[in-house]
Amino acid sequence: MKKFSEEVEEKQQEGQENNDLAAMLGMAMDRPEMRAIAIYGDINEERCSEAIYGLLTLDASSKIMVAEEEGEVPPLNDPITFYVSSYGGQATEMFAVYDVMRDIRERTPIETYGVGKVMSAGVLLLAAGTKGERKIGRHCRVMIHGVVAGQHGHIADIENEFSETKQTQKMYVKALATETDMTERYIKKLMERKTNVYLDAEEAVSLGIADIIV
Repeated sequence: MKKFSEEVEEKQQEGQENNDLAAMLGMAMDRPEMRAIAIYGDINEERCSEAIYGLLTLDASSKIMVAEEEGEVPPLNDPITFYVSSYGGQATEMFAVYDVMRDIRERTPIETYGVGKVMSAGVLLLAAGTKGERKIGRHCRVMIHGVVAGQHGHIADIENEFSETKQTQKMYVKALATETDMTERYIKKLMERKTNVYLDAEEAVSLGIADIIV
């Protein structure tokens, strides 16, 4: 069996860029023993469905291995590393991944790792890792802002969509406050600035979005 480093070298020789993080993380997802998944890019239905599938598959493989060890007290499963590098995306898809993470981390630690940029919807996914195991790259940029929405059409439709947007932001604020050291009031104050709020790695750690700078 080829070593992972040899596979990477072959990929590079085939013309792929050396620093193509998306390709590297894709290879990791193809090797379950590495126990790593990633969302790299927009948080949309396709990427989130892949992330959920990866989380559930790695969690299930842990439970199968534990079940095979008869007579032993099941230990905490080996952790899953979840790389996040995103400008943000769809709130509904973000919440889908978040709810799966909340369920799995009860038995399988999830080490989140923010790299490059972790913004908007991506912030909650980074913060949703197992406490003490949430890492962030030293040069990673974090950005928080309010839920963005644009409606058009009949007045009744606009009012309905605006109400739904407010509810989505309310859920986001509550979830982010639960996963970090920020209060709901503090998060709302940030969003009331009506501009993007950028944070560096140190600030992200101080606010409880991440735990370790790497």
